Amino acid sequence: MRRILGILLGLLLIGGVLYVALQGQDHPESTATKTVRGVIGSEKSEFFRDPDVVKALAAKGYTVKTETSGSWAMDQLALKEFDFAFPGSSEPAKEVAAAAGLKGAQETRPFYSPLVVIARPGAAKVLAADGLATMTGKNTGTLLMGPFLKAAAEDRTWQQLAGSSAYAELTGTVFVKTTDPASSNSGALFLAATSNVANGNTVVADDAGIERTAPLMRKLVSVQGALETSTDDPFRAFISGSGEPLILVYESQVASLLLQKQNPGEMVVLYPDTTVNTAHTFVPLSEDAKELGTLLATDPRLRELAVLRGFRPQDGVAEFTAATAPHADYLNPGLTGIRQVGTPTVKILMALAQRAKG
Repeated sequence: MRRILGILLGLLLIGGVLYVALQGQDHPESTATKTVRGVIGSEKSEFFRDPDVVKALAAKGYTVKTETSGSWAMDQLALKEFDFAFPGSSEPAKEVAAAAGLKGAQETRPFYSPLVVIARPGAAKVLAADGLATMTGKNTGTLLMGPFLKAAAEDRTWQQLAGSSAYAELTGTVFVKTTDPASSNSGALFLAATSNVANGNTVVADDAGIERTAPLMRKLVSVQGALETSTDDPFRAFISGSGEPLILVYESQVASLLLQKQNPGEMVVLYPDTTVNTAHTFVPLSEDAKELGTLLATDPRLRELAVLRGFRPQDGVAEFTAATAPHADYLNPGLTGIRQVGTPTVKILMALAQRAKG
């Protein structure tokens, strides 16, 4: 009897192994994943680290590993080591595609984010009182680029602005702290917007335009001292209570902070009235990553998670507005009163950046 029972148990065990093997053959993709490696702007780090994003990508067959770089420095990297690049706008994406020898347009723009200036409440009040900004909500307003750049051209100090004496931290020249325009997307696009205003509200398109605007661009950058290559560190410094009173960041960084229910501290969000939207542009560098950009742009769950990290999906104003409705005191979902301008060519923008840095 024991011998018969042993034979029966052995047969059952063999049958179980065969069942599992056959099930694996029926569903070969159930646990299969492509591991892809990408270089991204630091402003997207939290998105790709988000456990929900990791889970959503895995459900679509992807394990994504990333490292960060300044967007305008990506084309100088050993691109063969990556499956994709994900700079902060379309202009550096073109340079990456050219450096990688890609033929034809393969880029995808899953989401975008405007540039904003975060300010201490005292700084925002002083700017508004002196006609350099307007307040449109409790913690949001508009930076008036014409008057602001005029003040920059005149080397105005905080002490020369009415009402500044009430805020001991407001000293020295009035300026916006940016990233390095020669390597970082946000710094470069700030020059694109400011040079447009300085050039009679026209995109700088030739050497004459560079000559007209370069002295002011130099003032905007030289006053800052050391320049970061990423918006992440200046943003975190501001949130911790240190740093300069006016800092250029991505709206997505602010929106993500609010949507993740983190304390923004004392912050006013000023939208420059002339700006360049940053269309985060996905460039596939290998076959394994070719579909990933489209997935980020179209998959409903990934679009939802992008919004929760502060990004605006393409054609997703309604999605962004609905998600950020509880934080309307800080944000301008419809970008009301904001003039979108084009960017100079890469050659001209980099020439402006070099002139600005001296």
